[in-house]
Amino acid sequence: MDISSYVLLSQETALRRRMDVAANNLANMNTVGFKREQPVFREYVEKTDSAVKPANKTSFVLDYGAVHDFSQGAFQPTGNALDVMIEGNGYLSVQAPDGSTAYTRSGQLKMLPTGELATSSGNKVLGEGGKPITIPPEAANQIEIGKDGTINGPGGPFGRLTVTEFNEATVDPRGDGLFNGTGGRELPAGETHLQTGGIEGSNVNAIQETTDMVEILRAYQTSQNLSQSMNDMRKSAIDRLSKVG
Repeated sequence: MDISSYVLLSQETALRRRMDVAANNLANMNTVGFKREQPVFREYVEKTDSAVKPANKTSFVLDYGAVHDFSQGAFQPTGNALDVMIEGNGYLSVQAPDGSTAYTRSGQLKMLPTGELATSSGNKVLGEGGKPITIPPEAANQIEIGKDGTINGPGGPFGRLTVTEFNEATVDPRGDGLFNGTGGRELPAGETHLQTGGIEGSNVNAIQETTDMVEILRAYQTSQNLSQSMNDMRKSAIDRLSKVG
């Protein structure tokens, strides 16, 4: 395989990565609080022994990683008093299945049989001090969540949902709508802004992702056609050389 084939292969690998990301974005267009991903690539230049300057360097495409689009998703009213949407930056703190603290934008909340507040996937929501928020059974249908995250009931407040703000460069997805984050700042009540009675929708634009997938597919087909043309040229050259010999 010559160098041109390796260059085409690196391009096709990058196109496949782009297609995987676009397909994942489209699959999560209805996932609460989902943030679309965008792959990032970089150029890798390899030097050769050629004495001709234009030919002594070859550029390949390398997968560098992915970044998230953290723009706000649309508010989707649900009528559920436990559902909240974070306005602006920040994440709710939850207890992950392994016991560690994770973060999520999904404000689709429910009560566990134990009375503890949890996300729709069952992760306990952590309030001030990093402790789970427990609501007495008799107050389950009478609570209200204020814009500052305070959970009020007939007997007074039961706790407060805390929002932690990060430099988004330090936030990494860990699956199931959860994120890891470092160096976060827990917002005080005065800086916490929640919209209640609804959830934040995904910020995925279905038309954009579908258009991207079509463009990626066309680029892949073009690369395949070019590869086939190069193979035909090699075969033709080999046939001519064999006849000369």
